[in-house]
Amino acid sequence: MSDTVIPQTVEERQSAAAKAAADAPAPKQIDALHTEHGDTTIADTVVAKIAGMAAREVPGVYAMGNAARRAISSVTNRVTGGTGQASVSDGVSIEKGESQATVSVSVVVEYGASIVTVSEQIRENVIRAVEFGTGLEVVSVDVNVSDVHLPDEDDDAVDTAGAPLR
Repeated sequence: MSDTVIPQTVEERQSAAAKAAADAPAPKQIDALHTEHGDTTIADTVVAKIAGMAAREVPGVYAMGNAARRAISSVTNRVTGGTGQASVSDGVSIEKGESQATVSVSVVVEYGASIVTVSEQIRENVIRAVEFGTGLEVVSVDVNVSDVHLPDEDDDAVDTAGAPLR
């Protein structure tokens, strides 16, 4: 008696091919952070610092974060003997995936500056800095203007060394 092979149906062959494809490891995505020689991972704090520095460079940005956060930072610095300098990432939050990031910044804008113009310049600067510095694609930059700094508020907003809180 000879061994006979019963031919598979088209559906069985398609099912077997689909199962084999599902069981096979996915091909590695090659991009700036994932190469054939290894992967680069970037901490969220790194992205937040880069974004914070980029936002601070925009003319018309007086400070980062909201009033409550700046007050807490000021008190903390006085108690701990800090320099009174705000953290670079104050007012910045990010969500980061493997190759993309979204950034949210909260700023205080100088009175007289165009909020629309300042916001657009923040977006452009943050996107350019984060994409260049990290290789991540910035999907969006949300800008929250939490306050407007008035010229007569200068006396109220200084640290223990007399420098403006930013």
